[in-house]
Amino acid sequence: MIRKKRSIAKNATALSVEEFDRLADLAAEDPAGDLTPYLDLSKARRPAREIQRVNVDFPVGLLAAIDREAKRIGVTRQAFIKLRLADTLGQASILKTK
Repeated sequence: MIRKKRSIAKNATALSVEEFDRLADLAAEDPAGDLTPYLDLSKARRPAREIQRVNVDFPVGLLAAIDREAKRIGVTRQAFIKLRLADTLGQASILKTK
């Protein structure tokens, strides 16, 4: 049987499965329950959330309105565009299911 090599942070010692589970079950306020030192975050992924860059051209007036609204709600231009697209697509999928 071939075992996959498990990677842990370079400055942390290896934990048994039982010890990992015990630490993971500690209360959120308990600093001993912080598993971050035992994780290799360089290999972390967000499945189904990979990023693909796109370029979009906006009319100057629309971009100015986007910037004003983004500033008003305290987010970046990019965050505002993503929020509005997600909201619009979410509403469209709700309407399709009715």
